[in-house]
Amino acid sequence: MSVRWPRLLTPTHLSQLIRSQKNPLKALDIFNEAKTRYPSYHHNGPVYATMIRILGSSGRVTEMKEIVSRMKEDSCECQDSLFAGIIRTYTNAGLFDEAISLFNSLPEFNCVNSTESFNTLLEIMVKESKLETCYHFFVENCRGWEIKSRTRSLKLLMDALCKLNRSDLALHVFQEMGYQWCYPDRETYRILMRGLCEDGRLTEATHLLYLMFWRISQKGCGADISIYRTLLEALCDNGEVEEAVEILEKVLRKGLKAPKKHRKQLDLSQFYYKDEEGINHIKALINEALIRGGVPSSDGFRAMAVDLYSEGRIAEGNKVLDEMHKKGFRSSLPIYKAKVAALFTVGKVDEAVDVVEREMIENNCVRL
Repeated sequence: MSVRWPRLLTPTHLSQLIRSQKNPLKALDIFNEAKTRYPSYHHNGPVYATMIRILGSSGRVTEMKEIVSRMKEDSCECQDSLFAGIIRTYTNAGLFDEAISLFNSLPEFNCVNSTESFNTLLEIMVKESKLETCYHFFVENCRGWEIKSRTRSLKLLMDALCKLNRSDLALHVFQEMGYQWCYPDRETYRILMRGLCEDGRLTEATHLLYLMFWRISQKGCGADISIYRTLLEALCDNGEVEEAVEILEKVLRKGLKAPKKHRKQLDLSQFYYKDEEGINHIKALINEALIRGGVPSSDGFRAMAVDLYSEGRIAEGNKVLDEMHKKGFRSSLPIYKAKVAALFTVGKVDEAVDVVEREMIENNCVRL
């Protein structure tokens, strides 16, 4: 099919021409022919972006690299989202060093904001378990003026450090957030609390909990339950059951703002909790107290149910799901995904199928 060239070519018209081509190499031929046909014509950033995305999405990495080089030579200004996409294309093709090299050369492309490219590389490093590389990459680049917002970057770094069992360093990052004009959100606390507890740093985790009361839990929020139970269960597993029960009372009163009728302290004298079975029973009672005392919300129920199913505690997850329905909340897709995965893990295939074919339909949640 021949190309109908206009009398006067603009970058917008050329972008439309190359997007209409089914063959990426034919689109590239048209892109290259434009300057020959129209000597006064010059590509701009958007038309380069269109050509690069066409080649990248079709796996034509070699040709894409050539266009990227030409774009730099033409000093065309492009959005950071384009470079983030190129970085993904390079890493998907196994060209991790090329991705790093591109990021380092972004100032040569007149790119004045590389926040998205920076975060994209951090995410890829975390996903591919290049955690040491992630840490050093962050330290080397986080203070650059091209990085406009660091909150997401700091969370990615904290997650990487926690996965390296270096929650002590993650805690230092957390403490530095204010100096970077960044403020921790609920996800930040969740990442750090889990990391500290997994590393056995329960004193620091307890201090983090009290800080959380002051910073984000002032009005009481059911979505915080998942974070609270991480610490409470870690204390129980460490044999500090009395401490866990004492902190539970503070969580119900200060964190969840529970009504007095739901703040009754657990009477440990009624239970034997010196073995695994007893500790698991106490943990179940703590979870029930959190659910009863929390401000009812779909986020709170979902967070706890997903956590319990992910930990293989199917019966307790089912209790949360039942309580959620009693309170008038609809169960959501992430809950059923976690439940089905938990059932498959323990070989209960028929029950998993029943969840998909019956339970999800009955609760108006019909897509996995």
